[in-house]
Amino acid sequence: MTLNQIVLLIFGDNAYSTYFGRVWLLVYVYRVLIYFISAQYVWIDNFECNTLQPGCTKVCYDSAFPISPSLLWALQLVAITCPSLLVRCYMKEHIQKKRRNTNGHRGAHLNEKKKQRSLWCMNLISLVLRAALDVGFLYLLYHIYDGYVIPRLFSCQLPPCPNVVDCYISHPTAKKIFSLLMVVMASVCIVLCFCEIIYLIYQKIIRLHKKNHQQTFAESHEFGELVLPGTDPTASRALPKPPHPDWL
Repeated sequence: MTLNQIVLLIFGDNAYSTYFGRVWLLVYVYRVLIYFISAQYVWIDNFECNTLQPGCTKVCYDSAFPISPSLLWALQLVAITCPSLLVRCYMKEHIQKKRRNTNGHRGAHLNEKKKQRSLWCMNLISLVLRAALDVGFLYLLYHIYDGYVIPRLFSCQLPPCPNVVDCYISHPTAKKIFSLLMVVMASVCIVLCFCEIIYLIYQKIIRLHKKNHQQTFAESHEFGELVLPGTDPTASRALPKPPHPDWL
């Protein structure tokens, strides 16, 4: 399965109808590509310590990297797709119900507004969850690695190490650059999510305002006065009402 097929399976063809959603999807695909490159060429378990004590290097590596950043990024990329996948499943179920009701002629238009409102709420909730997950993973990465810093030299004094051991991390500059790049792209995705949330709420308010304005306009002009032809418009009068039937 190609990357394009995976994206279409998770997000769908028209899942992101707004400009911010399309940009977010492009940034997400770029994040996935950067993750694969960094996991294959940069985050290689090349960790050496200046000791021959058995088990000391593994203990120091676990202390330096409690959770591998590549593993943490993989969990982050999977987690932020879960809200979109839930919305995708909800939209698919909604389309299937709409087709069944339309084929059966059971009045599908009666609950159409309610379904559209629930779909809008689901989309909004998915954006909030996606941004919250990105923020949570960025905070976790910052807390574990002390501000996204990858040191060149790591000192360790844990059993079974006989004394203070110096351990050397391979490609520290490349690891730091890729870490900052992933953090920047995650921050851009968070900003895009908030922009899309604001845009959706703004569009909803505009639609409600137009709907209320149209209803007010229709109610105010529903029983307007009619001007008789050949009369003065300034002295218009209402047409007389028809006589009340005797059978009513």
